[in-house]
Formats: sequence, structure tokens, C-alpha cells
Amino acid sequence: MADSTVGTFSTHESSTMNKLLAALLSTVFATAVFAQTPVAKAQAKADETAVKADEKAAKSMAKADEKASKAHMKADEKMGDAATDAHKTKAKAHAKVAKADPEDKMKAEAKADKVDAKADHKADKKMVDAAVKSDKVAVESAGDKAVAKSKAEATKAEAKADVKAAATK
Repeated sequence: MADSTVGTFSTHESSTMNKLLAALLSTVFATAVFAQTPVAKAQAKADETAVKADEKAAKSMAKADEKASKAHMKADEKMGDAATDAHKTKAKAHAKVAKADPEDKMKAEAKADKVDAKADHKADKKMVDAAVKSDKVAVESAGDKAVAKSKAEATKAEAKADVKAAATK
């Protein structure tokens, strides 16, 4: 059998060369894949860690927002109750003025004015206390959110460093 020549190689030699080249290329790719496997694993783990960190941060932030919202609603309720109590107290005092004898009316009005002032002061104090408490919770909530975000970022940075370390191995 006569071998046909392709260029300077015979068909038989060309086939052998192709097989050798294929074996060489598959070895190079296998080595590259093997070298990438630790990095790919580290990257996958880093991605998973980042997702978990984001989920945990989002959960913490939602919890902090809910806490602040509840505190704000409670403060609004206390402020409304304080205003209602002051209004009732004033109404009672003015009812006494209306029932008072004409000669005692001035004295009853003076007493009602004192009751009004005390009721307003008491209501204002309750409102301020409620607002302060609500603001304190809001500040703590903002702090909790900042800490959660910082933890998530630190976790992501550690995962990124692990990927870099795996790449150098």
C-alpha cells in the first residue's frame, strides 16, 4: 500500500501526529482545569458566602426597621393618649367653671387656668418622653443596620481573600 503524502508527511504519519497533538492538547487542558478547580471551588464558596451574608444583613436590617417602626407607632399612641388626657382634664375644669356660682366664677376660672397649664405641661412632658424614646430606638436601629452591613462587607472581603489565596496555590 502506498501512502499518499500530505505536505512532507505521509497520511500514516499525519494521523500519528494528530493523535499526539490531541493527547498533548488534552493534557494541557486537563492541567488547566485541574489548576482552576481549587479556584473555582473557592469562588463558588465565596459566592455562596456573599449571598448568605447579604441575606443575613437584609434580615437584620428588616428587624431593625420593624423595631424602629414599632417604637414610632408606640410613641404616636402615647402622644395621642397624652393629648386626650389633657383635653379631658381641661374639659372637667371648664365644666366646674360653668357650674360655679356667679360670685365664685372668677375663682373657678383661675383654678381652671391652672389646671389647663398643668394638663398641657403633663401632656407635653409625655409627648417629649415618647418622642425621645422613639428617637433613641431609631438611632439604635440605624446602628444595628450599619453593623449588619459592615459584617456583610467583612464576610465578603474574607471570601474574596480566600479566592485570591486559592489562586496562588
